[in-house]
Amino acid sequence: MSTACLAMPLPMSRETQSEPDDFDLVRRARSGDVRSFEQLYRRHVGRVHGAVWRLSGMNPARAEELAQEAFVRAWEKLDSFRFESAFTTWLHRLAVNVALMELRRPDLEDTTESDELERASEPVRPFCVAERADLERAVAGLPPRARAVLVLHDIEGWKHEEISRELDMAVGSSKAQLHRARGLLKRALGESP
Repeated sequence: MSTACLAMPLPMSRETQSEPDDFDLVRRARSGDVRSFEQLYRRHVGRVHGAVWRLSGMNPARAEELAQEAFVRAWEKLDSFRFESAFTTWLHRLAVNVALMELRRPDLEDTTESDELERASEPVRPFCVAERADLERAVAGLPPRARAVLVLHDIEGWKHEEISRELDMAVGSSKAQLHRARGLLKRALGESP
């Protein structure tokens, strides 16, 4: 076999050729093709659900509602997608914003720290990597704003400046909430702060 044959690209399979990318699906969905939007939904619902699930305190019913709300908003705002970044980035940001709007509700006030510790510290054993469920329960038991800062910073990789804008708080408050959340997690997991 000649080296020229090795350098030639392999033909794409029929499956790969028929699989449109996100940009193609967005274009079709913008023109009213509901099936294209359904494909986008199936591709991205897992990541969207994961993000809003953490922000909702791992509340399955609430996370499902927030994920559905995020996709409804995405459908409504599809014309605002400018193809400047990946669709998944735009959608993920929109979903996080939907969940953060929940945190801005005036009826969601942080409870006292002792109440949070009681909720977050069900029978606790020292944490190890295999005990992810304990960590998830502890994160779910954090006060809403502290949980949001922790999830956005430590899991989603946001900077404090971004978090402060989205949660309408000072950068210093974002840092303080992160410090508070980490301390509460350590206590809930039986570690000394």
